[in-house]
Amino acid sequence: MTPFAVHTLATAPEASRPAMEAAQKAFGILPNLIGLFAESPAVAEGYLGLAGALGKSSFTALERETVLIATSVENDCHYCVAAHTTVTQGQKLDQAVIAAIRERRPIANGRLEALRQFTIKLVQNRGFVSDADVTAFLDAGFTRAQVLETVMGIALKVMSNYVNHIAETPLDAPFRANAWTPRPRAA
Repeated sequence: MTPFAVHTLATAPEASRPAMEAAQKAFGILPNLIGLFAESPAVAEGYLGLAGALGKSSFTALERETVLIATSVENDCHYCVAAHTTVTQGQKLDQAVIAAIRERRPIANGRLEALRQFTIKLVQNRGFVSDADVTAFLDAGFTRAQVLETVMGIALKVMSNYVNHIAETPLDAPFRANAWTPRPRAA
């Protein structure tokens, strides 16, 4: 692995500092992932901007986290699964739903399960889903706008999941209680 620095406000490029300060204010800590993103001010700003846009989507908090955690589970991202699990606990979201997603089990709520399945199909097939897949998603009560918002959530997690794979991002102390082990990688 090529080492990547987890920047602090003191070591980060000057242009990354506003994004880092915003993240620290929003999360109460400066997550290691943001410290890694800081290597590129454009990436730090882009990630936080996309996260902000997703927060303005028509999804509920639990629906957004369903997309984000399902994507991270599918991409085997130890960091994002732990981090988002911690976020959901702070938001007091249904932990039975979160446990099902983390364990790759169906969610009892049919609407959320349709969202989880649609997200998984999009990730596994790199966006090439069938008309029947889209229709099943819409029939579960979602909208065409939410088809696009699901793609936006996946795009957000691709950025973080891939950086975490490359940099082997260490879990921040607040996320360690929710550590998650991905599937073993083929050699």
